Amino acid sequence: MNDTNRDPFGVATPPSMHARLRERVRNAPRWAVILGVLVLLALFAWLLTPGKSARGPAGGRFAAGGPMPVVTAQARTGDMPITLIGLGTVTPLATVTVQSQISGQIVKIAFKEGQTVKEGDPLIQIDPRPYQVALEQAEGALARDKALLANARVDLERYQTLFAQDSIAEQQLATQKSLVAQDEGNVRTDQGQIDAAKLNLTYCHIVSPISGRVGLQQVNVGNYVTPAAPNGLVVVTQLKPITVLFTLPEDDIPPILKQMRAGAALPVTAWDRTNTQQIATGTLQSIDSQIDTTTGTIRLKAIFPNSDESLFPQQFVNVVLLLDTLHGATLIPQAGVQRGAPGTYVYLVNADQTVNVRKVTLGPGDATNISITQGLTPGETIVVDGADKLKDGAKVMLRQGPGAGGAAPGAEAPGAGQPKRSGQGQSGRGQPGQGQGTHRRPQPSNQSGQGGG
Repeated sequence: MNDTNRDPFGVATPPSMHARLRERVRNAPRWAVILGVLVLLALFAWLLTPGKSARGPAGGRFAAGGPMPVVTAQARTGDMPITLIGLGTVTPLATVTVQSQISGQIVKIAFKEGQTVKEGDPLIQIDPRPYQVALEQAEGALARDKALLANARVDLERYQTLFAQDSIAEQQLATQKSLVAQDEGNVRTDQGQIDAAKLNLTYCHIVSPISGRVGLQQVNVGNYVTPAAPNGLVVVTQLKPITVLFTLPEDDIPPILKQMRAGAALPVTAWDRTNTQQIATGTLQSIDSQIDTTTGTIRLKAIFPNSDESLFPQQFVNVVLLLDTLHGATLIPQAGVQRGAPGTYVYLVNADQTVNVRKVTLGPGDATNISITQGLTPGETIVVDGADKLKDGAKVMLRQGPGAGGAAPGAEAPGAGQPKRSGQGQSGRGQPGQGQGTHRRPQPSNQSGQGGG
């Protein structure tokens, strides 16, 4: 024991062996030392990790063959509107920049900025005195020329009598006839001057040419205005009724024209910028005659009564055009539709609490529900939540969804009041599907979620 030492593992080694080991460690390459340390750390971590028997079953109680909790809904019969969505701008039927038709100084402004006026209401008055003087001068000239005309006509009658008696030459009679005609022309000219002066007096009182709302005034009392003023005096905009100009893809033209040729009045709804509040309801008025080749869209115009003035000129709105309504359709919640290798399908819940994959063909849809044209009948129960972990033949356990979503398939989800584009197959979901459809643009984001297939 005196001439030998024990290593940490309890093996007796002579002092010369310890020296050789220390020498080998000192002379070993650095990479070998680092590798040895890493191996020791990995061995230590493996020793501390518990085994499978200590961790318990993976996936919880449902991974050991238990039923999966799901929320279900029943397919039902209902009406499905087919709508088209476009972006629009509120455009007034008439916008008039009021100009002065005469020159003069403003003596009165009869409106307030932003005031609602009717056609013929006074707006601005220009000093009428110069034009009143011109009227009086024209009336004086008319009286003078009328007197000259009367005297010329008397002389003409006298000359005609003398000429009949062969007392004057024919030339003198002809000259008198010409003088009468000249005086008659002067009288008509004077009458025109009077009419012009009266018209200028009318122009001194500027009135509203249309009913609407006046904008900010461009002039003040005391300003001298002329007919060539670049900005005009004030702008009057018609608000009732008002139109909305919006665009739709060129693929939507045939069904719209079909409805218009049939004499249908297509309802149009205007929503605010965020698609959360309905602003007004109107009807489609007209469709443009050309397609914009740069965007592949066509312009349409809808007219709104705007009795509450909720639509404001140049306002941006989302437009929803109701193209048609599918009556007696089989409806299910949007969240119940799955997409995968079979195409579009649903998980059908059987009486024994198992599920089967049922392939379906999609029809038009909205924010909450979608119609099924083939593969499902009203009354059948499908999975609307919890389908991401299901497979064909899996056992399920029915549970109540948030807000009783599983018990009331027809109940609207949050945001269901917002306008959505409905179409065949795609239903505005922006995902590939098997249904037939023409509406391909994605919808606003507040749409019910769907499980993966």
